Amino acid sequence: MSTTQSERLRELLEPLVSSQGLDLEEIAVDSVGRKRVLRVVVDSDTGADLDQIADVSRALSAKLDESDLMGQGEYDLEVGTPGAERELTEHRHYVRAVDRLVKFKLTEAAGAGELVARILEVDDEGIDTEVPGVKGRKATARRLAFADVAKARVQVEFNRKNKNEETEENAEEA
Repeated sequence: MSTTQSERLRELLEPLVSSQGLDLEEIAVDSVGRKRVLRVVVDSDTGADLDQIADVSRALSAKLDESDLMGQGEYDLEVGTPGAERELTEHRHYVRAVDRLVKFKLTEAAGAGELVARILEVDDEGIDTEVPGVKGRKATARRLAFADVAKARVQVEFNRKNKNEETEENAEEA
């Protein structure tokens, strides 16, 4: 049986979030002054739009009103998505980050240090990445086992060309 409030909230809310076609990524209860804030983070393989967030927020609010898990005091419910620079902690997070630039913190066994690379493919054992070339050098491929990754976080890219632009540029150069 669950013992913490977060675990009990997860048991209550996860089936409802799943029924909306979303994954329950995170639950946090924080105190802000005299108020409490329940933050719920949801996502899916295709992302979550504002309508889905609003629908799941209403459903969660109704479910919480039926239960006594948040107690009698006031609280605010905030439902959102993980954000642009999300930390990758589950296999599904890596799959969703394919074609994204990620900063990896490597374990001691993998040589420690940090590596910034683009995720190309994910399977059950690890991640195929492309390490960008530096100073005119070509990009290199690198395979990372999940056991080699201590931490991974998606990086925001402001100047990245989409694949159509890259294809057009390559055609012009030929």
